Amino acid sequence: MSKLRKTSVLALSLTLAMSALAGCGAPKEEAKGDTAADVKKEGFPIVDKPLTLKIMSQDAGKADWNTMPALQEMEKLTGIKMEYQLTPIDSFETKKNLVYTSGNLPDILLAADIRSAEQVNYGEQGILLPLDKYIDEGYAPNIKKLFDENPQIRQSFTTPNGHIYSIPFIDLAAVWYRAPLWYNGKHLKKLGMTELPKTTDELYTYLKRVKDEDANGNGKQDEIPLTSVKLNDIRQYFLSFWGMPGPLHYADKAGKVRFAPQEEGYKGYLAFMNRLWNEKLLDHETFSQTEEQKKAKGKNNQVALANDYFPYFTFGGEPNEDHPMMTLLKSEVVDSPVYGKHPGFSGQGTLAITSSNANPEASMRWIDYLYSTEGATLFKHGPENLLWKYSDKDTWTKEWLPVPNGEDREEYKGKVTPNHGILFPGVNSTDLNKGFVNNFELWVDKQNQEKLIPYSVNAFPGVYLTNEHQTEASAIYADVRKYVEQMEAKFVTGQEPLANWDKYVAQLKKMGTDRYVELYQGAYDQWASKK
Repeated sequence: MSKLRKTSVLALSLTLAMSALAGCGAPKEEAKGDTAADVKKEGFPIVDKPLTLKIMSQDAGKADWNTMPALQEMEKLTGIKMEYQLTPIDSFETKKNLVYTSGNLPDILLAADIRSAEQVNYGEQGILLPLDKYIDEGYAPNIKKLFDENPQIRQSFTTPNGHIYSIPFIDLAAVWYRAPLWYNGKHLKKLGMTELPKTTDELYTYLKRVKDEDANGNGKQDEIPLTSVKLNDIRQYFLSFWGMPGPLHYADKAGKVRFAPQEEGYKGYLAFMNRLWNEKLLDHETFSQTEEQKKAKGKNNQVALANDYFPYFTFGGEPNEDHPMMTLLKSEVVDSPVYGKHPGFSGQGTLAITSSNANPEASMRWIDYLYSTEGATLFKHGPENLLWKYSDKDTWTKEWLPVPNGEDREEYKGKVTPNHGILFPGVNSTDLNKGFVNNFELWVDKQNQEKLIPYSVNAFPGVYLTNEHQTEASAIYADVRKYVEQMEAKFVTGQEPLANWDKYVAQLKKMGTDRYVELYQGAYDQWASKK
């Protein structure tokens, strides 16, 4: 499973939470060297003359980057030596903002979480160089190929002035924004369930059976049909049953931007959850428990349906196929659910070339290697014959080797490659993991293909707002989010009757949701025009 799946669940909220970055360092003239003619567009090394570049990045602190085998291999291959300016993850954002405004820029920002506001602000100031020029001139054939085959990626990272200032991490295998829900297979078997629920009514009936028919077989009525932590882990999945691919703003089939918490489908979701609450089919500790407490109930065989990255994380035991993924459901509102699939790329850029860089062509070639299968493999798994080897190079099939000193494989990787604990540039695909994927992971992928992919849509593309509009949208959302979360809990638990729905929607509009939608509609229309 891709690392992006674990973390990509934040992409939409990151877009919403961005605020215009302060500071306006004086724009710099592009420091251009006479090296372009000496940079090879194909093959290695990239340059024949010695070249040193400065890279700024965030550091997980696992090992000295100068001794990491992946980076040493990269230097031998490319002929480019890197000097690393590293900052711990928790203070990197502050350091990055200081660097922008100080004028003391590195040549390359790497694994730098470059948000939309940064791309627009510092790109227009000339602090970040436009990368599209070097991509289209042939210095990034792998990125160009990915853009040509997946035009929505280029579209989503082209700023309003027509330039690309940063490239995302691209995950061609990604499906989830947030992990799905899983049924407890023991409960299904005990109740003789040979088919999973296909409608919200069928789900209600099943959850009621769990509660009333001793699904765990211990003679006690201690079953918890559905559990959650503040609904954050199940909200997006359940909203899809009422035709909403995301819990925030989304674009419908006609390209009209909508704010989910004030749509009629959201009212249907609240009514259903309130019904489950009233009949104790939804865990009454949902709004107070921790993730650890939720998992403890699952491992005690009390829970029938829950969210987690893998089912055995909650239900216990070893990886197996006993606990099926929840099928998306039809509701009284829609005949077919819609699933907000991960778009296949990170919500923010992972790298940039700055105006201090006198060798942008060579830098672009270096960066582009990360987006090839060979380069992505190097930075994901380390060099060949250290932790792995090819069993069939023609098909990219690999096999693991013993980890030196018997260490944990993932921990050891943190000493081999900097691609550990940070969102690193590159590409993930099935070729990268061929031979490493076990039967359980193949089963999970099959569940995705059967139950999620047929209903998948892109909830909302990557768009750019002006700094002024982003600040306005973020301010509106900061207030609205608190109100929506409070009212969701009140509606679900019955503290607020759904008879007050119109009053709730009127309050949202008073808080500026119509203006919020207007701002994102403008950004969406601008994005759509780039097709």
